[in-house]
Amino acid sequence: MRDISNIVILTGAGVSAESGLATFRGPDGLWEGHRVEDICTPQALARDPVLVQTFYDARRAALATVEPNAAHRALARLDAEWTGDLLIVTQNVDDLHERAGAVRMLHMHGELKSALCRRCGGRAPWATDLIDGPACGACGQAGGLRPDIVFFGEMPYQMERIEAALEDADLFVSIGTSGAVYPAAGFVQTARHYGAQTLELNLDPSAGSHFFHETRIGPASQLVVEWVDELLDG
Repeated sequence: MRDISNIVILTGAGVSAESGLATFRGPDGLWEGHRVEDICTPQALARDPVLVQTFYDARRAALATVEPNAAHRALARLDAEWTGDLLIVTQNVDDLHERAGAVRMLHMHGELKSALCRRCGGRAPWATDLIDGPACGACGQAGGLRPDIVFFGEMPYQMERIEAALEDADLFVSIGTSGAVYPAAGFVQTARHYGAQTLELNLDPSAGSHFFHETRIGPASQLVVEWVDELLDG
């Protein structure tokens, strides 16, 4: 760790699970009781907008019932104290990293607390329901707002920025991810290709554990705190 300056961190559902947010994909392959095709594709939104909007409205409302956990707070501490480059890339659509204090980060799969207008492409912070078809603040048209979530079949956000960070990284850390969803699952291989050290912190071995130089198994609230302490305190 003595030669580490630039760090890229990928976080997944396992980071927020300890705050009480259900991981999106359950052991039966369903997403909170729904088939992926029914609630997380552009076709699903066109076919049954009431189901899709209700699903995400409920998930947005659930954010008010949870708080950042020790893993979120440890990463926020790293963000505040690390003097080198740092980018936290999260697959999560919740706001727990921000509420813990993290700043140097991006949401590659979108955010629950953001709305996207299908008509004009405008985005705006959003904290309430979308089911009633509110008007877009940019174009003024009603009924066009959808969750600002990257559905299956859509391109994740800010991939060029992520690729550039991975190219410059000295260390890539994956936390609480399944290692099964691309393109994020390929970040470890990209980072290694450019010479970065790679570390996985996960509750169980992931589908991509064999790509990492080191894997540590355990809850994120424990492993992330220990790793950040190790990095900052020596």
